[in-house]
Amino acid sequence: MASHPAVQAPTVEHHRDPFGIGEPRPRLSWRTETDAEGWRQGAYEVQLLDEEGAPLATSGRVDSDESVLVPWPGRPLRSRERATVRVRVWSADGANGAGADGGSGAGDGGGPSPWSPPTRVETGLLEPADWTARPIAPAWPQDPETPQPVALLRRDFTLRSPVASARLYVTAYGVYEAEINGVRVGDHVLAPGWTSYEHRLRYQTFDVAGHLREGGNTLGALLGEGWYAGRIGFQGGRRAIYGELPALLAQLEVQYTDGTTETVTTGESGWRAATGPALRSEIYDGEAYDARREREGWSSPGHDTAEWSDVRELDFPTAELVAPTGPPVRRTETIAPVEVRTTPSGRTVLDFGQNLVGRLRITVSGPAGHTVTLRHAEVLEHGELGTRPLRFAKATDTYTLRGGGVETYEPRFTFHGFRYAEVEGWPGELDPADVTAVVVHSDMARTGWFSCSDPLVERLHENVVWSLRGNFLDVPTDCPQRDERLGWTGDIQVFAPTAAFLYDCSGLLTGWLRDLAAEQLARPDSVPPLVVPDVIPDTFTEFPRAQAVWADVAVLLPWVLYRRFGDRELLRGQYASMCAWVDTAASYAAEGGGLWRHVFQLGDWLDPTAPPDRPAEARTDGDLVANAYLVRTAAVLGDIAEVLGEGADAARYRALADSVRAAFNEEFVTPAGRLSSDAQTAYALALCFGLLPDARQRERAGERLAAIVRGADFRIATGFTGTPLICDALYAAGEPELAYRMLLERGCPSWLYPVTMGATTMWERWDSMLPDGSINPGDMTSFNHYALGAVADWLHRTVAGLGPAEPGWRRLRIAPLPGGGLTHASAEHVTPYGRARVEWRVEDGGVLVVEAVVPPNTRADVHLPGDDPTPFTVDAGHHVFHRKV
Repeated sequence: MASHPAVQAPTVEHHRDPFGIGEPRPRLSWRTETDAEGWRQGAYEVQLLDEEGAPLATSGRVDSDESVLVPWPGRPLRSRERATVRVRVWSADGANGAGADGGSGAGDGGGPSPWSPPTRVETGLLEPADWTARPIAPAWPQDPETPQPVALLRRDFTLRSPVASARLYVTAYGVYEAEINGVRVGDHVLAPGWTSYEHRLRYQTFDVAGHLREGGNTLGALLGEGWYAGRIGFQGGRRAIYGELPALLAQLEVQYTDGTTETVTTGESGWRAATGPALRSEIYDGEAYDARREREGWSSPGHDTAEWSDVRELDFPTAELVAPTGPPVRRTETIAPVEVRTTPSGRTVLDFGQNLVGRLRITVSGPAGHTVTLRHAEVLEHGELGTRPLRFAKATDTYTLRGGGVETYEPRFTFHGFRYAEVEGWPGELDPADVTAVVVHSDMARTGWFSCSDPLVERLHENVVWSLRGNFLDVPTDCPQRDERLGWTGDIQVFAPTAAFLYDCSGLLTGWLRDLAAEQLARPDSVPPLVVPDVIPDTFTEFPRAQAVWADVAVLLPWVLYRRFGDRELLRGQYASMCAWVDTAASYAAEGGGLWRHVFQLGDWLDPTAPPDRPAEARTDGDLVANAYLVRTAAVLGDIAEVLGEGADAARYRALADSVRAAFNEEFVTPAGRLSSDAQTAYALALCFGLLPDARQRERAGERLAAIVRGADFRIATGFTGTPLICDALYAAGEPELAYRMLLERGCPSWLYPVTMGATTMWERWDSMLPDGSINPGDMTSFNHYALGAVADWLHRTVAGLGPAEPGWRRLRIAPLPGGGLTHASAEHVTPYGRARVEWRVEDGGVLVVEAVVPPNTRADVHLPGDDPTPFTVDAGHHVFHRKV
């Protein structure tokens, strides 16, 4: 007998923890767990409770099957306000049975489910007037051209009676860690993260009641340069891009048990500053830490501050102070070394068995003044640490011992991309158990998994996951190790479908897109930046700012997020940005007589035939790529406009797509379906972006693509633009086995070549390491770059056969494609409605067995190969299908 539906605790917007949020009317989502086959929601009720559990407001029964991002049922929340929310549901067929409150569902013959567990919601500071604090910086002279030590800031204060509650609202120009009475506040890393500081400055909210006591207290903070004042950017980078002075903005609000309040803020009064043991702590170069300079008890009452300096008060930020939309960066895992190596030159190197992003934690003892040096790199080259790909990043931490016992050290305000760590100056014999790698990235929830019968393909997929983890460190970066680590727009544009399957990246990317829009719309040309936040100077002229594929992120990323998470308001919030870019691109086409012409394009970046020093030199013409993307982006914007009810815009952008498509055909396509660039990427774009309206052209283009692939001995011949599309293009051409043959190829260039070379993350270049074990001679070679891992989306959707058929996974598409000699494959994804799964295996006699789990309140369209390919629809539940193949 089926169990009663159980509603999980509702989630709030895209937050993992709805504490200190910035939305006064946050939308709510919930998942219903039940083993009842075909269960669908018929109605819901959302109830708000006060802190004592008494009802404050209710939606009443709402006859609707909506359960994702539904409206807030009460009045808008005010700053600092707390509420508790819970949900119950009615089955569409009245099968819930009696609810916790009894009663029956009017009109459906059944009562509500039990109430869900409650979710506590609390807002942060929603208005500028809520802030009485002012930023402070140490008053001592600082040289903006020289790395600065991490500052210690502190203030003593007295609380007159017991504390009922307390909140610390805090941010920084730079990076910070807060302490109260000698105890660290929170577990965030590199807070407040990196935003477009001119426009948006993120702050955090912490519950600190447990840190406080009646009487004397101390609020302290460590303050580093971070992305704000430290060296950032590629080609060596620049210092102080945003400002010369790191600064702290903190507001501690205390409520006493008698109901009165007190506020402690940053400002000139009462605050003191000093330097401490971190002599420098930089994103690229690492940290220098002298434990002899530690100030014992510096953030506790009673510390002697006679030698400390004054602080200076700065102007209040002109940027908008915003609450986070996604999770913070945290330590998420620790990894022990798997091997200690002695290099040919006699150096000691630890191998952690996995290319990761984070830093080392060491436990060491030795004489005072002795220094241990830790150097990081992703690979070994001929047995030695391969540091050349780091370019101008030193990626080196040094620790000078205080002496007198066992000491533990982990850097605070830096991170490295590495698998190998060279240890120099270790006192005594190195025990590998005394060194641990600490993995650091944005603490997103894992939502997607894949497995199959080929261990190399499974390792490929695992490499994609690790590259995502390493490069989703507050912003979606290109690479995590060299002097770059920037939010390149083209990389996340092509990788977004994969990312949205594997992790709940909705909150992080929502905030990043707001930065993109702010930067873009502040520019007179309305062109999205190449990197977000934008740290590429206007004087940089290596290539034009307007780049297809990269700028198209303004439209295509919000569309992917809408398709995967169902958030229509995200589209509304980014709509001005989308229109501004496509209108600008349309003006380029108008100037070119219907096509965007003759401007250097990054295009199919890192085509495997591109010389090491000329990564944009691709086989596919940049003009062809730019106009293909203009068609695609204009068409998608037309769909977005329709979703938002902007009918006139929908017609205008679809007409633009039709116009450029026609010009594209005249310029780049022969009547027989041949492309002017006779290359894999050109045909993949034409087939996947709907650029060939004539069926005969599509057929001939598919045949030509297949011939090119066979002629290349199934080696990959695409860069950033073509790689996400090539397998889908071969499938559309009726050649799925060719797609499998490319997937399973092991020679260079191919997806599995790096795996056979021991890669544990995705590489930037197909041949970042050459077969002889030497590093690609180009000066742009990363061993942790997720863009070419966009193929994982094809593994999920097509190999395993699990994908969304409607926005937000309201309807699933189950369409497994066995092939390539694989005997089984599976994919699993936590959708907004619950866990979905597809697993297939080929049994003796050529029988295909497909098992599928369809979450409650959804349906699935099923497309199976074999003796009966007719698609059909199934409801929620567990299903098993058999087909002869």
